[in-house]
Amino acid sequence: MHGDVTAPGTRRSPGYQVLLVALLSLNFGIVFFDRNALNFLMPFVQPELGLSNTQVGLLASSLSLTWALAAFGIGKLSDTLGSRKRLLILATVAFSLCSFMTGIASTFALLLGARLLMGAAEGGIMPISHAMIASDVSPERRGIAQGVAQNLGSSLLGSFAAPVLLVAFAEAFGWRSAFYLAGVPGILSALLLWWLIDEPAPAPKALPGVAPQSRSTLDVLLQRNVLICVVLGVLLVSYLVICWAFMPIFLTNVRGYSPDVMGWLMGTLGISAAVASFVVAGLSDRIGRRPVMIAMPFVAVILPMAALYYHGPAWVMALLFFIGWSMNGIFPMFMATVPSESVDPLHTATALGLTMGVAEVLGGVFAPALAGMAADATDLSAPLWIMFGLTLVSGVVAMFLKETAPAVLAKRGA
Repeated sequence: MHGDVTAPGTRRSPGYQVLLVALLSLNFGIVFFDRNALNFLMPFVQPELGLSNTQVGLLASSLSLTWALAAFGIGKLSDTLGSRKRLLILATVAFSLCSFMTGIASTFALLLGARLLMGAAEGGIMPISHAMIASDVSPERRGIAQGVAQNLGSSLLGSFAAPVLLVAFAEAFGWRSAFYLAGVPGILSALLLWWLIDEPAPAPKALPGVAPQSRSTLDVLLQRNVLICVVLGVLLVSYLVICWAFMPIFLTNVRGYSPDVMGWLMGTLGISAAVASFVVAGLSDRIGRRPVMIAMPFVAVILPMAALYYHGPAWVMALLFFIGWSMNGIFPMFMATVPSESVDPLHTATALGLTMGVAEVLGGVFAPALAGMAADATDLSAPLWIMFGLTLVSGVVAMFLKETAPAVLAKRGA
């Protein structure tokens, strides 16, 4: 149906904009389905391959590392080549093939190689996707569009469908078959992208009010909003991965919740992120990026404080988790929306790759290891106190942002 390059200056129909966001959200959901598959299947994989806990941790860190490098490298490449659709489809096919490779791995070395390649394939997906939205979605709907693309599919598929489907499939047919199952949706998604999505229009030379930038990556990084978004990315990705890594064992080992109740509490986070992808991102389109990005880190304080000190009914704890985790609604803002609204369109994917790549390296690779060391030196409450500190610092850092929401800037201009 589609496939041609969009003419410069063409305003895409509302229907096409919805289709684009829906397919990109589905595609990134499949990315997280594949990325999280090994975590959920590790109880099956570890005993068969004889993996140590150190090797389990290395598998997670290695994917984060190559993901980060690819987020920047492929984002930069898509800016240079101006061919976002083709790179997106190639990356989607590649990470699906890596899922099949994971299924046939018979040693730690082969499994590590498959995960390294998967991170390299998946890391460029989101920078390219956000750059396509910046090109083809109306500016007044950019916040909610990028929020849905990044958070909705990944929350529903990565947080809910993956554990339910993959564990059940592994119990019935073996963990290797579960990885083969995880690889199939990506192939189907690549076909849909090839058939239904156009190559975005070539970027204009500059956005109104934004001075053209040189092609230097350093120049892009030193843009005030981009630099602040990189710092926010490091802080809040650290918050995210520390919670994923340590909250489950804190709830069971320290607070005494059963694994079943713990699972429901952690599952609440996925629902919260899905709702926030509409509510928080949509609110930023109306009242501005800056006030929302200042407020939400302080809201996130609720989650670690509730885990540490709340002792009432579990359903109230789940509600507190839901409210605290709604901070996830600003992730697409500092990783995509604000950077894309702050730089020359020729360098959109470069700016997005920087924010995602640096955050994934410093937050995704190093933060859980440092939090684990703190827990070993003291107790399991240490990671939660680190989460508390990260949110406070993030709220203060966000105060230095310059507003970029088109609707708010238009009102100020009027």
